[in-house]
Amino acid sequence: MTNAAVKQNRKLSVKAQTIATLIAIVAAVVIPQIFHMMGAISGLGTALGETFLPMHLPILLVGLLAGPYAGAIAGLVSPLISFALTAMPGVAMLPFMMIELCVYGLTTGLFANVKMPTIYKVVIAQIAGRAVRAVAILAAVYLFANSAISVATIWLSISTGIFGLALQWMLLPLIVYRVENAKQK
Repeated sequence: MTNAAVKQNRKLSVKAQTIATLIAIVAAVVIPQIFHMMGAISGLGTALGETFLPMHLPILLVGLLAGPYAGAIAGLVSPLISFALTAMPGVAMLPFMMIELCVYGLTTGLFANVKMPTIYKVVIAQIAGRAVRAVAILAAVYLFANSAISVATIWLSISTGIFGLALQWMLLPLIVYRVENAKQK
């Protein structure tokens, strides 16, 4: 991380970053459960969560608002806590979700104070997270002969989650804009 990024993130106290991290973790555990309950009620099962990607939103947001440490920690820990409490994500996907979300939070955090539109920051983080996840899946399948997951998961998760990615493109810039305007007032 560059000195400029470290200096900018020091504007938030360690206490504020810790609180933001904890809120993001709670949100990343609770929000997907709401989607899974709605999926159970509607008969869609986990399809709503897989489509809307609700765990991703708080992780991307905490990176944008609280920086790379908060984003990376929340991204790494959220799936683990969710699995411990709810058995979701499934054990086969857990390490890949941890890696992907950690990269999301880290990347948005590193770009948080860079002068560019928020949507670009989100898209860069999405590409980085999905690319690292794809490499991890390929390594698991081809290097470690993991048969619990298939390479098709890479493309399936992108095609299934495209609506969730688009939702992130709309919501995250709006939320960041609102937060930044509230700070200025």
